[in-house]
Amino acid sequence: MSGPVDAADRELVVEVWSDVMCPFCYLGHTVLHEAIDAFEHADRVQVRYRSYQLMPDLPTDTPTDLNALLSQRQGVTAEQLEAGHRQLMQRGAEAGLEYRFDQTITINTRTAHRLTHFAASQGAGEAMVDALFRAHFTDGKNIADIDTLVTLAGAAGLDENTARDALSGDAFDADVTADVDAARQRGIQGVPYFLIDGTYALSGAQPRDAFVRALVTAWDAARTPAGDRA
Repeated sequence: MSGPVDAADRELVVEVWSDVMCPFCYLGHTVLHEAIDAFEHADRVQVRYRSYQLMPDLPTDTPTDLNALLSQRQGVTAEQLEAGHRQLMQRGAEAGLEYRFDQTITINTRTAHRLTHFAASQGAGEAMVDALFRAHFTDGKNIADIDTLVTLAGAAGLDENTARDALSGDAFDADVTADVDAARQRGIQGVPYFLIDGTYALSGAQPRDAFVRALVTAWDAARTPAGDRA
């Protein structure tokens, strides 16, 4: 019988709850990977993407006017929204991202989340998440449209016919629900939310150094005997 995996041999797992329609999630996703690249043990870090829906009640077949929706729900004016977009465009540009908020299509993201789970089952979860963010925020694609999603899956190296079969039914819908439930159980009320090694949590689009510090802390803690920790 084999014993437990030695702490020095196991990977550091980073769980990321995010939504494709969340601009801070795109930024956080990008900066996290910059931090991992700068981390001494980058090859031992595994990122797992988990689903969260900021607006689960949006229709899946008709785009929504985001300005009108936020004005109604949160009292945000068009001027305030535009100012926030300008700030995000600046921060995004610093990270090599191009936000085109005037082209984004606001629509239900659940089918896109199902695609990320399908991609993860094929070993392409990270590539799919990145492609979906870029499709939504830069290319102005409808990320609820199955034809669009299938094309994105193919571009990520996945079999388009298999992707279409999955999206045409309810495959991976239970995985999306499980992620949303797990977020609720953890008390997560906003994204992005990052959980490192099941212990160290960060929320929001943090700077790269904050991610690096968290990775180092989690790595060292996992390899320090419990009795030796302060």
